[in-house]
Amino acid sequence: MGAADAVPGVSGGTIAFVTGIYEELIHSIKQFGPSAFVAWRRGGLPMLAAHLNLAFVLPLLAGILASLVSVAHLVVWLMDDHPLLLNGFFFGLVAASAVVVSRHPADWKWWHLLPLVAGLLLAHWLPALMPLISQLGNANLMLMAAGAIAISALLLPGVSGSFLLLTMGLYGTVMQGIRSFDLGLIAIFGLGCLFGLFFFSRLLSWLLRHHHTATLQLLVGFIVGSLPVLWPWRELVRYQLGPEGQMIPLDYRYLTPGGYAQLTGDAAQLPGVVALMLAGAALVLLLGRTGRRTPPAAPVSPDSHEPGASHEPGASHRSDNKEEGSDA
Repeated sequence: MGAADAVPGVSGGTIAFVTGIYEELIHSIKQFGPSAFVAWRRGGLPMLAAHLNLAFVLPLLAGILASLVSVAHLVVWLMDDHPLLLNGFFFGLVAASAVVVSRHPADWKWWHLLPLVAGLLLAHWLPALMPLISQLGNANLMLMAAGAIAISALLLPGVSGSFLLLTMGLYGTVMQGIRSFDLGLIAIFGLGCLFGLFFFSRLLSWLLRHHHTATLQLLVGFIVGSLPVLWPWRELVRYQLGPEGQMIPLDYRYLTPGGYAQLTGDAAQLPGVVALMLAGAALVLLLGRTGRRTPPAAPVSPDSHEPGASHEPGASHRSDNKEEGSDA
């Protein structure tokens, strides 16, 4: 997930979806709120750890953070020197993800096409709205808003927080801050991320519990709608300049490999791009098969720790159970 989130146009949420941990991730993030204090008061640190599902969250978070720091240098180099190959790999990865997660569940109805179309349209419109963030004026406020939006995008399969940062004109600023350990920038950006996680995870958790199939179709729409952003052979036709004079892409014209080579005079690298597309697709199919073998565990709610109730942190339940441990 960390490696995917470092690449504009790719979502860590897609990786979570394909590996089968998506719903556990959303419900676990939602537990970080007032209900965590209630769990700690009732059962101390053991119940708090179970309530927050730390056995799942901490290894995942450590992997994401380690990958963001270690992959940042590699991603910047690949984006500068081998953009076609990088986009080809992630195009195959995301396209296969759409196939894996679009399989209709048993309760699928024709009207579930509506959230699917809504996801497609939102994925197309979101990047065009992001340059409005630059109109906030204050640099710290822009960073906080960018953090809230980018982290919310991390939770949506197919929507890239990195690409939204790029369209805001803040991708280079944030990545440079991470690489140079600029604690001030990281703190402000991180505060925005916390706000985004707090509110958006609760919205997604509620939707998954009460409108499960419709929400999944919406997420599939986001995945499919993100594919044009990753098409390797494209021409930038509309952009605007950010507050620091950087170019913010707004619209592309999509080309064939031959058209790209004729327009730019550069090699289309067709064999290498196709090979990496297939490699990305194969990786997703492998992850999808592995992920489906492991049923997700659910975070423990403070209300479940009544006399006679199970106290095991890894206790699992079906994702369509009623909501427990509400933060209302």
